Order: sequence, then C-alpha cells, then structure tokens
Amino acid sequence: MALAYATSDNFTGRPIYDRADCWLHPEAVRHLRRAMALASALGLRFRIFDGFRPHEAQWILWNHTPDPEFLADPRRGSPHSRGVAVDLTLVDSTGQALDMGTAFDAFTPLSHHGNTEISAEAQKNRYLLQGIMSSAGWDFYTNEWWHYQLFDAHRRFPLLSDSVLAISMMGDK
Repeated sequence: MALAYATSDNFTGRPIYDRADCWLHPEAVRHLRRAMALASALGLRFRIFDGFRPHEAQWILWNHTPDPEFLADPRRGSPHSRGVAVDLTLVDSTGQALDMGTAFDAFTPLSHHGNTEISAEAQKNRYLLQGIMSSAGWDFYTNEWWHYQLFDAHRRFPLLSDSVLAISMMGDK
C-alpha cells in the first residue's frame, strides 16, 4: 500500500507526491523501529499513511483545506515537514487494519484521541496504538488518532523542503 498522499485516496482527491517513499529523520527511524518491535511482539504491524512531508506539500494541503484543527499552518510548520512525524495505524497478521473508529484523515471530532462516541473496540485499538507509540518514545496529537511525532519537534528540528531529498517526492508540483 502506498503513502496516502502519493495516491488520490486522500482528502484532496488527488496525489500530492509523485513518489511514495517514506522518509524520516534518523532519530524518528529509531523510535519507529522500537514501535515496530513492540507491535510485533503482539502479532501486529503498522500501515504507514505518511512520514516526511516536504514543506511544499504542506502548503498544497493547507491551501486545499486550511483547517488548523487537523492541519499545521505551513507558516508555523508541521512536524511532518521536519521529518519527525508519522501517520499510521495498526494491522493484524493478515494485513487487516484494526478498527479505529474513523478513516485516516477524517477531519471530524470522532478522530480525536479519547473520543467515546466510537465503538468500544475502536477505543481499545486507539489506546493500544497510543500505548505502543508512547512506549517507543513518540508524542501524539490529540485531534488525530493516527498522528505521532517526536517530542519538542518544532524547537529541535528545522523545516525541510523537497530539495533535501536525493530524489524528489514532489516532481513538478
């Protein structure tokens, strides 16, 4: 499965990235590997929706849907645009995604951590994901059950553009 923003299966309805490569800062990779080991011990894996999001892509998303509840204003910057955030969900041993109560990028209060208007099973799965990610050293964004980032990302890591990559994710966009 490709990154969500490399396909039209995202809230914009069109691909944002030309390439579906998932890039992360080396520190984020270490934390993700730890989370993967914790999930694996439970017979689970991750499906990754997004990782590093070039600053140019953040502008495209913001210009489409300037909603600060679910998207970082590019003038401030996103942890994704620093290479230290990942959007993901848990999948079982057959590759079936666990029920999280909403789809990825569902811009609704039902997507918030701790929302009790979703099924008990979905709440349990969100808490499981949050426990795995927190135990591996990730911080979470309260409005999106799928979003995890390194602590103090805005202070510790600079904003990055597509030009930092050896092969562009954005193409001619």
